[in-house]
Amino acid sequence: MNRNTAPVAIVMIEDDEGHSRLIEKNIRRAGVNNEIMAFSTGGAAMDFLFSGGKDGAAHANRQLLVLLDLNLPDTSGITILERIKSDPHLKRTPVIILTTTDDQEEIKRCYDLGANAYVTKPLNYEGFAKAIQQLGLFISIVKVPEN
Repeated sequence: MNRNTAPVAIVMIEDDEGHSRLIEKNIRRAGVNNEIMAFSTGGAAMDFLFSGGKDGAAHANRQLLVLLDLNLPDTSGITILERIKSDPHLKRTPVIILTTTDDQEEIKRCYDLGANAYVTKPLNYEGFAKAIQQLGLFISIVKVPEN
């Protein structure tokens, strides 16, 4: 995922602190050393993505990849996906849905809205850790378009 330009930053939108730590730990185990910016609410993530966020220009000159949970306490992950894919600066940003929801209609809806991948979190620890390590291997080879 690294290029000659600035490396791709991973925006992780996950409200469960335990899941967030496990995701980062196992992505690192897969050899991904990119910056991971964790947001525990959809509102904070949207502020970052659409209002400049904590570093002033969230997506102006950065390549991003988004890991998005659908079940957030304040904003639907679907709403965030819709906003990303309708924004002229972010529409090509890869969005990987990472959620416990395995409803087929929800999966179809996410792909229809432009999700690039949909991963259901396994419920047991070992399965979850293994799935995230595999996701990390996938992330390490993903090509992200420049803005």
